[in-house]
Amino acid sequence: MSSGLEIPDDEKGYDLDLFCIPKHYENDLERVFIPHGLIMDRTERLARDIMHDMGEHHIVALCVLKGGYKFFADLLDYIKALNRNSDKSVPLTVDFIRLKSYSNDESTNSVKVIGGDELSALSGKNVLIVEDIVETGKTMQTLLSILNGYNPKMVKVVSLLVKRTPRSSGYRPDYTGFEIPDKFVVGYALDYNEYFRDLSHICVMNEHGKQKYKI
Repeated sequence: MSSGLEIPDDEKGYDLDLFCIPKHYENDLERVFIPHGLIMDRTERLARDIMHDMGEHHIVALCVLKGGYKFFADLLDYIKALNRNSDKSVPLTVDFIRLKSYSNDESTNSVKVIGGDELSALSGKNVLIVEDIVETGKTMQTLLSILNGYNPKMVKVVSLLVKRTPRSSGYRPDYTGFEIPDKFVVGYALDYNEYFRDLSHICVMNEHGKQKYKI
């Protein structure tokens, strides 16, 4: 398993003034935690690692919506580039599922699965689950349990972020972009009540932002 790029607990991030931040979010954020360029470089390496391990047969890339859509699109762009520029390539198809386990900035004790009616098509296939963040691990363990009922040939999980938290079940994905402290982060399609998905960088919110967008 890939442990990912470990970001220490005392990492402060970067001043907002050093980056281009949408005006409508300037007062809602504390710091830039992971700049967009670093996300892209790490994603490119993940694509190479995945193709090294799975690049012998047809891959079905399964995007966990909504938070995973940006990482999913960028990861697949890098995989497609590897397909174009190497002596061997592998067919790549996509599918989507949506899971819900958050209320405001807290993970709930239940996981709601939306969709999945066509998952029987994954039987006998090599499946790559693409997730935005693993925190407690319960969401992913629920999805893996569901998928195993359809008898895929292989299932691998890649998550952009893994959070170090005492609430973790101990689950670890096969590939990790970044291992981060127990902070609530937004941006790069990770949301807070559907806001901040349109932010390029991964950032830490301030209390003003949490109260502003709380439901």
